[in-house]
Amino acid sequence: MADPQGADPARQVAAHLELRGVSKRFGATQAIDCADIVIRRGSVHALVGENGAGKSTVGKVISGVYAADSGSVIFNGRRHRFRSPRQAFAAGITALAQELALVPDRSVVDNVFVGVESTRWGFVARKDMLQRFRSLVERTGITIDPTAIVRTLSVADQQWVEILRAVARRAEFVIMDEPSARLSAQERGQLHRLIGALRDQQITVLFISHFLDEVLELADAITVMRDGRVVRHTEPASETAGSLVDAMIGRELEANFPPKPPRPDPSQVPVLRVRGLQHAGQKGFVAPRSGRSESPPRTPQPAGLALDVHAGEIVGIAGLVGSGRTEFVRSVYGADTALAGDVQVAGREVGRHRPRRAIALGMGLIPESRKDQGLVMDRSLRENISLPHLRVVTRAGLLAGNAEREFVATAASNANVRGGTVETPVRLLSGGNQQKSLFARWMAPGLKVLIADEPTRGVDVGSKRSIYDLLMTAARSGLAVLLVSSELEELVGLCHRVMVMREGRFVAELSHPDLDEARILRHAFGEKAAAAQIS
Repeated sequence: MADPQGADPARQVAAHLELRGVSKRFGATQAIDCADIVIRRGSVHALVGENGAGKSTVGKVISGVYAADSGSVIFNGRRHRFRSPRQAFAAGITALAQELALVPDRSVVDNVFVGVESTRWGFVARKDMLQRFRSLVERTGITIDPTAIVRTLSVADQQWVEILRAVARRAEFVIMDEPSARLSAQERGQLHRLIGALRDQQITVLFISHFLDEVLELADAITVMRDGRVVRHTEPASETAGSLVDAMIGRELEANFPPKPPRPDPSQVPVLRVRGLQHAGQKGFVAPRSGRSESPPRTPQPAGLALDVHAGEIVGIAGLVGSGRTEFVRSVYGADTALAGDVQVAGREVGRHRPRRAIALGMGLIPESRKDQGLVMDRSLRENISLPHLRVVTRAGLLAGNAEREFVATAASNANVRGGTVETPVRLLSGGNQQKSLFARWMAPGLKVLIADEPTRGVDVGSKRSIYDLLMTAARSGLAVLLVSSELEELVGLCHRVMVMREGRFVAELSHPDLDEARILRHAFGEKAAAAQIS
């Protein structure tokens, strides 16, 4: 391990915040073990490590969510023991949490200024708040409707609301925990420019991220954690993504992507067949009104979507945030309304609005947000994995406990879920293990189609490789796999084919050797250069 940053007196003088011997334990888990970290004023300091390494816990100790069991937090040269986020905020620290914490039924402006509202005579001064919001937009370059209700926004736009809220507090120390996990490549560029602007204003940023390329691009200093301990203090000029990975996991990581199974014969009957599918995410689609007398829409309706996926094939869905990727796969599964079209699994009709029917025919969905759409966070791993398979583990209408535990233990082992027993609440698992528990849920006998929407979002590099192996195992076992990802490298490295979406439509189909990141981007953005390539 490199010498702690605090060993250099010159760096201590410039320190904005220091952790000295900080430890934090949750039951039997040592989340932070005697951490020493020095963060210089006006710098971007990156904190990296696998899920469960202690990164987010460090951020929560600094921001007052947790109190350290031992050790000291020194901010602006004074020793502090923050017992709440409000105390940390009063001192000049604010945090952008990994999981969104917005008030869904309030407007954007209400969420941005919650707790710091403009008031007059004891009432909220909305005109003043809107003026403050406009100034904030000019300062950050983030454009969003201040009157929009948060629950109607996309996940990416909700992330911008969180970022605006952090910046609005005019804190001098900002903690950003996975701020780019929900953003497209274009939006990440906007975020990077914002972080650079904060640094220029001498605002210190603690930047927690799994995206090592952006860490190397943005950070002035990097701290690597493993198993709750600080294992390296370093600078970007001395590191590569590979060297950081080695430090994070304590060993060399094998090649990023496992070898693909052979592409199946396209003349075979597809396992998943989609024809004429129209969904609410398609630009220009006008849903029919109730009643028998219908007037045709005045604007042309978009064509329905068609797609075949064969046994043993991995087909990727690419596109910018808002292109309709998630709406498409959720409509295929029946979780969202399919306005028209047919979906078949192994030749049998799924029908619209019928997730139960989709599950019965052998279709599984790993959704975009494991917390909000995939897992019951306060329930056990056993209950979460067995949830769609209760018929398999019941006898005479009663749950057979031994059969359920055996089923779950086998599924969890096959998906390499670690960090607890089958009775552990999933909220206590790391993000990577939470995600793998969703794979454990679906990769059971009888599955024919696996849909995975952003399956590696918010997980570390070690867990990513495990998830890649699970996807390849699914394909080799004969499943048809439909993969949505914002990571172009993943799509190229994992998929046999990639369908590119724009404005709710497929605009290109790419396969090797024509499958590369540049082509995907050109089609996703709709540049003229791409138009000539579409056959």
